[in-house]
Amino acid sequence: MKILYVEDDPITAEYIRKGLEKNGHLVDVAPSGGEGLDLGLTGSYDLAILDVMLPDRDGFEVLQDLRAAAVHTPVLFLTARSEVHERIRGLDLGADDYLAKPFALAELLARLRVIARRRMAEPSDGLLRAADLELDLRRSLVRRAGRRIDLTPKQQSLLEYLLRNTGQVVSRSMILEKVWGYGFETTSNVIDVHVNSLRRKVDRDFEPKLIHTVRSTGYVLEVRDGERELPDGSGVASA
Repeated sequence: MKILYVEDDPITAEYIRKGLEKNGHLVDVAPSGGEGLDLGLTGSYDLAILDVMLPDRDGFEVLQDLRAAAVHTPVLFLTARSEVHERIRGLDLGADDYLAKPFALAELLARLRVIARRRMAEPSDGLLRAADLELDLRRSLVRRAGRRIDLTPKQQSLLEYLLRNTGQVVSRSMILEKVWGYGFETTSNVIDVHVNSLRRKVDRDFEPKLIHTVRSTGYVLEVRDGERELPDGSGVASA
C-alpha cells in the first residue's frame, strides 16, 4: 500500500516509516497537519495514518478537511490520547480505526491489514444494495427509492456493515468491534441509539422496512414479508 503518515515527532516517524517499508509499503511522511493535508488532498494514497497532536492543526482537523473535500482515503489515528470522548470524536469524523500510543508495530500492521481487507471487499461497481436502498462507497452517497439521504460518517459506517451482512443477524458486540474498532469500550445502549437514528433516516418514510431488531441478540438488515414497524420504532411485529 501507498501510505501517508502524518507525525511531527521525527524519531517516531522514522521508526514507523522503516517498519512499514520493511513490510512492503510505500510511505510518505509529513511533519505537520498542513503538509499532511496538502498531500492527502491529492487522493493518491491507499491509507493515511494521522497523529492527533500536531503543531499547526490536529489530526481531527486534517481528517475533517479531507472528508469535506470528498477524499475518502481510509484513516487510522495514532495518538497518546486515550480518553473515550477523543476516540468517539475521531471515529465519528470518519476514521477507520484508532490506535493509542504506545503500541507494537505488529499491532499497527495487523490493523492495516484489516482495513485493507475491508476495502478489497468492495463490490466492483462500488455499490451496496438492499431493495431500493443503495450505498455508493466511492462517492459516499446513500439513496433510498432514488432519494438522497444524508448520514453522519458513523451512520454510514454502520449502514455499510449492515449491508455487507445483509440477511445475517449481527450482535451488538459484533457491531461494536467492526464499526467502532478494536478495544473501543462502550455500552450496548450506544449501539441501539445509533441503529435507531439510522433506522429513522433510511426506514421511517419508506417501505419495506429493512433494519430489524432481533430480540436479545442484535440487528439484521433484510427484506421481510408481512411485517410492520412497531409504534416506538424499536423493531417489527408480524402483520
